[in-house]
Amino acid sequence: MSTTETIEAKDWFGADIDCRRCASQGARCRPLEACVEDRYAKRIDRFFEWNPRLAKRYIGHPYFEVRAVAAKHVEPEFLPQLMKDRDETVRWSVAVRLPIEHLAEMRTDPDREVRIRVAARISESSLGAMVDDPDYYVRQIVARRLPPSLLPLMMSDQDREVRKIVAKRISDEWVFKMLSDEDASVRLEAVMRIEAEKLPLLIDDADWRVRYEVAGRIESKYLKRLLSDPDEVVRSLAKARL
Repeated sequence: MSTTETIEAKDWFGADIDCRRCASQGARCRPLEACVEDRYAKRIDRFFEWNPRLAKRYIGHPYFEVRAVAAKHVEPEFLPQLMKDRDETVRWSVAVRLPIEHLAEMRTDPDREVRIRVAARISESSLGAMVDDPDYYVRQIVARRLPPSLLPLMMSDQDREVRKIVAKRISDEWVFKMLSDEDASVRLEAVMRIEAEKLPLLIDDADWRVRYEVAGRIESKYLKRLLSDPDEVVRSLAKARL
């Protein structure tokens, strides 16, 4: 017997299910397996898998699981009706399938999971409005997708992981400015992209990882300075290159 079958059939009020009172008489269903009246989400989902054309009937259902699952199966033109649904689970389902031209209206949704889905799908032309999103992970997605020409807007983001993504993707004329970032991991991403002739500027960087990258690519005439580096691995690399 499957896990689904071992969970008793109850409606969303906790009462026994009476198939005789179902509003979808004649639909394809099966007790303990596929039922729109059941409070168990997997059974609701299977009901709509078997009866996708009925999903639009249930987008206003009082039980949030029914609305959320119906949003996975209903025709896309009905989804805008659920963008402001009171339950975030429903809005998650909507954000995954909503036509892109409507997604901009969900950029400020109060739930981070909704905004994560929006940031992953929204058009690049509408993405700029999310660079100041209060959630760091939303901003990371934005930084991965934002056109490089707009990435300078995120160079000073409070989250270092966001700035690391920016340093990897920002255009060459801006990456040089990120060599002064307060976080060494961000400077490391930046230093890996700059030309060898600019590396002497970082020969005394406070972080050994940055200096190691410098030692591996800097012009040979500067290597003698690195032979006295405070870190052994940096000194070894400089010596090996000499």
